[in-house]
Amino acid sequence: MSQLISEDRKLQGEMERLSRNSAMPNERRQNERFKLNAPVILSNGFHEIQAYTRDMSSRGLYLYADSSEDFQCGQNLDFLVKLPPEVTLSDFCTIQCRGRLVRLESTSSNLAGMAVDIIQYSILREARPEFG
Repeated sequence: MSQLISEDRKLQGEMERLSRNSAMPNERRQNERFKLNAPVILSNGFHEIQAYTRDMSSRGLYLYADSSEDFQCGQNLDFLVKLPPEVTLSDFCTIQCRGRLVRLESTSSNLAGMAVDIIQYSILREARPEFG
């Protein structure tokens, strides 16, 4: 348990460091976001969708998915984010999250843009095999 807490603090510290170094201009959020292209498995309880992040902070993320079908603002989502070694400073690390969908947007490339507030998260020891 204490090792997980230590890993969590290390990861959170690294996320904050990257956030300070890669902050987006004119950012008005309380927590700065940093650019991160990481794979995501998004679930609404009925099915899973492959997605990827555009940017992320300790309290939220913006992601792109092939479809926003069956998703609506205000609903809770469960998702997994696979963080690369550049972020974790070790191996790939999977974060299991529960969040709330706060914004849905269509993009010019026919992807669905989704802004998600992170409600809670935990660090998993091993990545799920569905990640490519």
